[in-house]
Order: sequence, then structure tokens, then C-alpha cells
Amino acid sequence: MQTYTRTTIALAALLVSLAPIAQATADFASSAPVASAAAPAAAKPALTPYPSIKADEFKETDVWGRIRTGYAIPDIDNSLVGNHVKWYSTRPDYLARVSTRASRYMFHVVQELEKRGMPTELALLPIIESAFNPQAYSSADAAGMWQFVPGTGRDYDLKQNMFKDERRGVLASTDAALTYLQKLYVMFGDWQLALAAYNWGEGNVQRAIKKNQALGKPTDFESLAAHMPAETRNYVPKLQAVKNIVNNPAHYGVSLPVIDNQPYFTVIDKTSDIDLAIAAQLAELSEDEFKALNPQFNRPVITGGERTKILLPKENAEKFHVNLAQWGQALSTWTTHKITGARESIATLASRFGTTPEVIRQANNIPARTVLKAGSTILVPRTSATINSDIAEHVIDNAVMAFEAERVASKRGKKKMTNAQKVKAKVASIKSRMSRSSAKSKAPKRR
Repeated sequence: MQTYTRTTIALAALLVSLAPIAQATADFASSAPVASAAAPAAAKPALTPYPSIKADEFKETDVWGRIRTGYAIPDIDNSLVGNHVKWYSTRPDYLARVSTRASRYMFHVVQELEKRGMPTELALLPIIESAFNPQAYSSADAAGMWQFVPGTGRDYDLKQNMFKDERRGVLASTDAALTYLQKLYVMFGDWQLALAAYNWGEGNVQRAIKKNQALGKPTDFESLAAHMPAETRNYVPKLQAVKNIVNNPAHYGVSLPVIDNQPYFTVIDKTSDIDLAIAAQLAELSEDEFKALNPQFNRPVITGGERTKILLPKENAEKFHVNLAQWGQALSTWTTHKITGARESIATLASRFGTTPEVIRQANNIPARTVLKAGSTILVPRTSATINSDIAEHVIDNAVMAFEAERVASKRGKKKMTNAQKVKAKVASIKSRMSRSSAKSKAPKRR
């Protein structure tokens, strides 16, 4: 275990960045969308400065301890909190699994919260949202450890295309989530209401506030809970429960795995295409571990560009650079092809590009018993003509893929008869029956 220290200069810079949140959020508010139908500005409580940080607080060797020192959201204590404390504290295996996943991302999240002067218990929010699983996907189409739905993701500049979904990316989604939470805090002046709005939507919280204002009732989280759906009513109590356990694990009979107070990963800019499997090989990581740090990539090729970043543990990043310098082969084996018509079946494409239908289906996530519609863009193996060409930026941004159920070929059968043919056939059938009946009457009777 390494002790985490900061130089006097770094600490001074950090303290400057942790100016009262009123000033920090005022700058942000000038560029954020204006809240509509919110409580009157004069009624908002003053924004509270973030607690001052002492130099020795950064000597924590464990991220959990660092989170405790930055708690700043007022506590709530009710029966829901007690229920959720009991649920989490009696499931040590679950907490261990979540903590193991969180160990890759927690240092980064806490560091970003401190840079913005935000309460550090917000680093625990992905436990509630996704159990710190960046591949989590909900029935409401929310994705990633911060659970952005597609529309809100686009509002916060999270790219979502055929090749990647930044709602799952560690860096991009964390930045977007903290920016969104800051906006909500500016809007409501209260972290508990900001959290409720993160889960339920700001418009719903604003309407709940209006209802209580009209009735002359308080507008704090617990006073508004009656207007909220069960999920939102339990949302802040769940975070409070986890916060209580992290604050004093021994009191609840919980043992939290140590998460070292140092960066888990480093960032590598990648401006050219590279196969995900090759990137993992160069970094000497398993594909599963590589995907855990880089879950935003949807396809077996990582496209280049200004925003393309790969996350790797520090020692693996060093191996990546050494192995890359010695690679001497193509970094990507994939390019794109646009379907122009029904004649371009997956089987014919596989034959054309020297592969199998199964490989094309797997690379493009094409379900069995489906065919591609014209206009679809898919991944195919590179050929000698495209071996040195990266996938173009306009293709990355605009590529779409659509498919439909495979049509089952009709069985061979009799040709359809015309009405005249049907009458003729019926007459022939009657004549045949009459003939058989006449023959039967003339036949000798058997005794």
C-alpha cells in the first residue's frame, strides 16, 4: 500500500479551486439552461461553501477515508434509511463485488468531485445507480454507471453512435454526471432535491415544489416525498444508508475492501483505428479487463479521432507503448461497407470479404434470422485496398444499421387454378363418383 501525499503547491492550487461553491456555480449557471417554474430565486437558500480541507486529510491511504472527510450533504434519518442500511449491511458479498468494481473508478470520481468543490459522498451514487457496473442497462434505456438515458446523454455531449456509447465511458460519463448534478444544485439550492431531480427529472421536482408552496408546506426532500414515486422516495435514503456504512463500517459489521488512494488508470490518446483485441494484447491485459476500463466501445474496432481515449493501468500503459513500438503490423483489421440493396446478403458479403457469415454477424451484433436493410453500414474485414485507411469521421458519426426478419421461402405447391379450371375439376370429380357408383351396383353380391 502506498501513502498518498501532495506537495504544498498542489495543495494550494486545490484550495484555490475549492472556493465557495456559490462563486463556482455562478460561473456555471451563466452557461447552463435556465430553470423554468422553479422556486423563486429569493426563496432559495444560500449556497454553502465547501468545507475547508486540511493538509493531513490527504494522507489517507484508502479512498473510503478520503470520501469520509468530504461529506457535506445534510443527513436524513428515517425508517427508509434504516431499511436500506439493513439491506446493504446484511449482504457482505454484494458489497464486496460492488467495491471490487468501484476500485477501478472511485479514485477518479473522488478527484473530480474535489476539483469542482462538490460533496464527496456523491462518489457513492453509482452504487445506487448501477452497482458501479459501466455496462449496466435499464429498461428505461439508461446506460452506464451513472445511468444516462439517450436524450440526457446527448444534452451533455455524450456521443452515441454505432462505434461507441459514451454514456458508458468512465471519463465522459463522470464529467457529464457531475456537470448535471451541479446544474441541479444551482437550480434547487439543495443537494437532496438535486439528487431527487437526477433520478426523477427536474420538471417533476419543480412541480412537487409548486404543490407544497400552494399548500403552504415546506419544500425540503422529506416534505416532498409524498409526491414522489417509490423509486425517488427511496433514492436519497439509499445513498444515506451507504454513506452511513462507509462512515463507520465496523458499527454495521461490514468490512470494506481497501481501495488505494492513488490513480488506478492512466489515459492514452489514440488518433488511429485499432482493434480492441490488439489494444488489449499490446497492453498485456485480458479483453475483459480492457473492456472494464473502456466499456464505451461497441464494436471490435476502436476508431481514432480527437476524443478517442484508452484507459489502462499505469504499468500496462508502459507495456502498451513498448509493444506498440515493436508491433510492425496493421493495428486494425476492420473497415466499413454500406449495403446498397437486397442482393448483398450476409452470406455474399462474407464470401466477398473472405470471412464467414458468423464473423460478420458477431462483429456487428446482427441477430440470427435477420437480414440487413439497404443503407445499413456494417463492419467487414479490411482488404488490400483499405489496409491503410482508417474509418472516416463522417462515417463514424452517421453510420446506421437496420435489419428485418428473414423471409421464409414459400413451399412449392400446386399452381393456383382459375375459376373455369375449378368448375371443370368439380364436374370431373362428380362424374368419377357417379361412374364408381354405377359400377358398384352391377357387381355380383357376395354371400
